[in-house]
Amino acid sequence: MTQIHGHDVLHMMLASGKTYTKATLVADIIEKFGRNTKFNTCSAADMTADELVAFLEARGKFKVQAGGFQTSKAVICQH
Repeated sequence: MTQIHGHDVLHMMLASGKTYTKATLVADIIEKFGRNTKFNTCSAADMTADELVAFLEARGKFKVQAGGFQTSKAVICQH
């Protein structure tokens, strides 16, 4: 099973330039990384796409915009 770091998802969001909802973000994550991919971060592991989105939201990694949210470089740790 493939493991992808949450930073890769945040970078995908930045590169897309899209404004997301939770549903559209999960759909794009699954499209790019695959349905069976698991995700990890600096403090959590073995998450589904839905769990990762909830995790990132709870950690304040999204900035609300009209119609949804996006992220910013400032919230992505640089390690």
